[in-house]
Amino acid sequence: MKRFIVFLSLLFACSIVDVSLASACDTQSGPKTSAEAATVQDHPQKKPNKKPDPARADSQPPSGVATEAGNSSVTDQNGYTIVISGGYNTDAQDHGRPTVLIAAALGVPADVFRQAFSGVTPAGAGSSGPTSEQAQSNKAALMKVLQPYGITNERLDEVSDYYRYSEVKGEVWIRTPAVLTPTIKDGVLTGVTITNAGSGYSSAPTIKITGPNGAITATATIAYTSDFKTNGSIASISIQ
Repeated sequence: MKRFIVFLSLLFACSIVDVSLASACDTQSGPKTSAEAATVQDHPQKKPNKKPDPARADSQPPSGVATEAGNSSVTDQNGYTIVISGGYNTDAQDHGRPTVLIAAALGVPADVFRQAFSGVTPAGAGSSGPTSEQAQSNKAALMKVLQPYGITNERLDEVSDYYRYSEVKGEVWIRTPAVLTPTIKDGVLTGVTITNAGSGYSSAPTIKITGPNGAITATATIAYTSDFKTNGSIASISIQ
């Protein structure tokens, strides 16, 4: 009888040990504590390099198009060549700023942005940029004029950053060269197709068309919009 009681006691004790171990295992395999989760968030795994965005592929010139320093050139099988050059002039009073592009992106006339910028104190030549106090003062001067037009601080920063460049470093603002192709009927030029309207033109570019019968004069009209992708793009081409 004593042996039977001892046997039951040992069996009960083993059962308790088994349950305790099982509970411990379940706890370890269960959800992580907030501290553990925070550790994971603080050290995320590195993601592989992203592949180029397919959506930007259409900004590349088609096959047979040569582009250089913001210019583009197309020659078709009939011997017609269209060369687009320039289109990045700025008003002398703007001191190199593409004001027409900035103003259009903000949705205000160019003179309104010029008025706003007249209250800005630019950083001195050769400096690394304005001090924190100067930057705040300049932002306040800009917003004083632009805010009544519905322009937010965030939008001003977005547009300013997009068109910011350093001329002394040989930089230019963001530009996409346009691409034009000749429209030919019975071997004769009848028009020009805008294959890629481009963007970032601050003035009308020079368009030269040459063919078997000589040179043809063409004029571009530029569209200015609040969309970076179409701001300063070629809207139409007229042949004279």
